[in-house]
Amino acid sequence: MTSQDDDPAVGGIAADRLRSIIERVERLEEERKALAGDIKDIFTEAKSAGFDVKVIRQIIRLRKQEPAEVEEQETLLDIYRRALGM
Repeated sequence: MTSQDDDPAVGGIAADRLRSIIERVERLEEERKALAGDIKDIFTEAKSAGFDVKVIRQIIRLRKQEPAEVEEQETLLDIYRRALGM
């Protein structure tokens, strides 16, 4: 009688391949956690230097967008502000 560890395919699933995929995802999640900590440290540094972290986050979000998208949002924001008398 063989154990499931010795059987490379259990229920039609290649166990080694599945284990490899899961371990790779786990490693990347650990890296992501470490990177999130590094990013948090950078924002803490920015705050201690007197920068507004909320505004920095907005700028980062804007830089990820296409220029036409940013322009459209800014135009709408301006229209809405004028409509509200701001």
